[in-house]
Amino acid sequence: MRDALRAALAIAGKDLAIEWRTKTALVSSVTFAVLVLAVLYFARDPTAVGAVDVAPGALWVTFTFAAMIGLNRAFLLERENRAMDGIRLAPVSPQAVFFGKLAANLVFVGTVELVSLPLFILFYDVPMVRGLPALAGITAMATLAFVAVGTLLSSMVVRTRFAELMLPLLLLPFLVPPVVGAVQATARILADRPLSEVQGWLKLLAAFDIVFVTISTFLFEATLEE
Repeated sequence: MRDALRAALAIAGKDLAIEWRTKTALVSSVTFAVLVLAVLYFARDPTAVGAVDVAPGALWVTFTFAAMIGLNRAFLLERENRAMDGIRLAPVSPQAVFFGKLAANLVFVGTVELVSLPLFILFYDVPMVRGLPALAGITAMATLAFVAVGTLLSSMVVRTRFAELMLPLLLLPFLVPPVVGAVQATARILADRPLSEVQGWLKLLAAFDIVFVTISTFLFEATLEE
């Protein structure tokens, strides 16, 4: 168990160190998030639709599509110079590889979300002080669900010819359940509704986390061997 944890941390550290040196995906994701927030904000008619009504959908559209840029690069690093063969030959379990990649992707997506959130507050001018802890929990739960599936699918499509196009097409159907739950919970938080109205959506997000992480962990070994 200790060796698997050490291997997972080493893989995550390697991916994050490479991204820190290049910052290619991070800059691209943050730039994309700013553009999406700006476009959705200026496309809204303030006399017809209130900011609080549009804000939850705009926030999660920004988070999910910006995250796809980073998930696309999750295994492209190993495709160069056949580095994945080296990982497969190493005395490391597939589960350790998966959780290392998952941890790196979570740090990356979390960083993009952390940078995007102040811009979201600036654009939409929504009250966030009281609901910020609850929103942070909702974001963490929804992010874990779609990043787990995104990590699995990224390992599947990395060997295909059009990996950058295939990943969004395969991932979008799996994004719908957690993102719908996150949007509904976020809307109630921004509307300053009591937490009792959010509990059902939080339980749903927790169920998605358990199911998606468990299934992705078991299926990852098969994708690694193909």
